Amino acid sequence: MARKPRFNIIGLPQHVIQRGNNREPCFYAEADYLRYLTNLEEAAHKNNCAVHAFVLMTNHVHLLVTPFSENSVSHMMQDLGRKYVRYINQTYHRTGTLWEGRYKSSLVDSDKYLLTCMRYIELNPVRASMVLQPGDYRWSSYTCNGIGKPSTLIKKHLLYCELGREPSEQQFAYRELFRHHLGKSDLRSIRDALNKELVLGRDNFKNKLEEMTKRQVSPAKMGRPRIEDEAELYLVF
Repeated sequence: MARKPRFNIIGLPQHVIQRGNNREPCFYAEADYLRYLTNLEEAAHKNNCAVHAFVLMTNHVHLLVTPFSENSVSHMMQDLGRKYVRYINQTYHRTGTLWEGRYKSSLVDSDKYLLTCMRYIELNPVRASMVLQPGDYRWSSYTCNGIGKPSTLIKKHLLYCELGREPSEQQFAYRELFRHHLGKSDLRSIRDALNKELVLGRDNFKNKLEEMTKRQVSPAKMGRPRIEDEAELYLVF
């Protein structure tokens, strides 16, 4: 069966997820998280991508990335995967795949959903009951975006910069966004778009992309998921 082609539009952010094979860990020790972030920064720089947000969970990762050249996200993920999997296999004397197939990604309507998507990514450890506050989790971009910890990996998106004139104002305004958890509607929209590798955005944004790409950009309409289905989605993401 032919692989579904990815949406690759220069200048539009992509929400990326990559899961460990069979939901097994892809990070075992502190050194692994540090190595992944180093490899990610190298791959992003090499392939002309800007990383705006990330979270490294035990068995999956989320990234928010803007490509600035053709297919640069795909190339970034290929470079990152080769280096990191080789490191893990050598370090832990293992063989075989680390990741569950291809990564998944969805385009993000910046004006409407970029900051929402950043919150979704950085709140993952809170939703998973690993920490009480996003700032308590070491392996996410919240320490940079919300607290101001220096980072050579994170590149501020224009919409983030518009939160304030000074970095301290931007960080304060960003932290204020975290006073409330994301609503069920936003959670479902983000997950549907990502699972089906479509587009997270407003109707007019999707219509323009459909005209441009001649492809379906929205999930097919479905009935409300069963309660247990929602719980499963909550655990996976």
